[in-house]
Amino acid sequence: MTATPQDPPVTCHFIGNATLLIRYGDVTLLTDPNFLHRGQYAYLGHGLVSRRLLEPTLGVADLPAGIDAIVLSHLHGDHWDRVARRGLDSDLPVLTTPQAARKLRRLHGFPHATALETWQSRTVTGRETQVRVTSLPGQHAGGLLRPLLPQVMGSLLEFGPLGGPPVLRLYLSGDTLPFPSIVAAIARRCPDLDLAVLHLGGTMLPGRFLVTMTGAQGAGFAERLDPEWVLPVHYEEYTVMKSPLSDFLAAVRQRGLGARLVPCGRGERVALRPGGRPVVEAAPVR
Repeated sequence: MTATPQDPPVTCHFIGNATLLIRYGDVTLLTDPNFLHRGQYAYLGHGLVSRRLLEPTLGVADLPAGIDAIVLSHLHGDHWDRVARRGLDSDLPVLTTPQAARKLRRLHGFPHATALETWQSRTVTGRETQVRVTSLPGQHAGGLLRPLLPQVMGSLLEFGPLGGPPVLRLYLSGDTLPFPSIVAAIARRCPDLDLAVLHLGGTMLPGRFLVTMTGAQGAGFAERLDPEWVLPVHYEEYTVMKSPLSDFLAAVRQRGLGARLVPCGRGERVALRPGGRPVVEAAPVR
């Protein structure tokens, strides 16, 4: 990957939970849109719900015009909710799992939902820049619980000039557990990651079934992937999340990875240029 001083930064605005507004040049992506208000319940399927503990730092009405696509890791109520469904433009492309794409087209009224099989890619283009989105393996749970939970994908976002090679690579984990086969496949096929965005929280369902990474698991995953920088998201937002951010911070430091942490909190933005250090901007006063 060859960068030049003229390359624009990738900026990630951390809205809350796993919702990021990502901009690169003239391309804008939204990930896992979750705009439920504090106190509202997210529906997780099979009669399970979870109450939101924190208000999102932006509402749907506050989003900028010109979003080019949504990258959706899976169809769960804390990643795609009724507020997002009603408030987002139904003509937006949604890049997601085959299972989620079918439901979005048939039941949610989003006709441009696009199914990505694992390792399949689509490119979102602007006039001058592009982002290549590749579906990576993910798995919400194992054993008997696996068929009861939705398909999950991670995503590799490769940013570069229109028609040119990528200059920066970002990994979105999605709500996956770090099964050895998944970690090994991503580490092998996606080396030289500039930024890894990890979904944490240690989400625990009734019966003490773990369905997202704890802080310790996330730190181990980061060590195996070996990205340049690590941004934690998806923690402390819902009642089912049992592993706070402090667990991850302690585990990362114990593994000697503390210098790679991007201290970007909810409502803040981080800008990253190829080969540079992340620059975090404080949340704007509203």
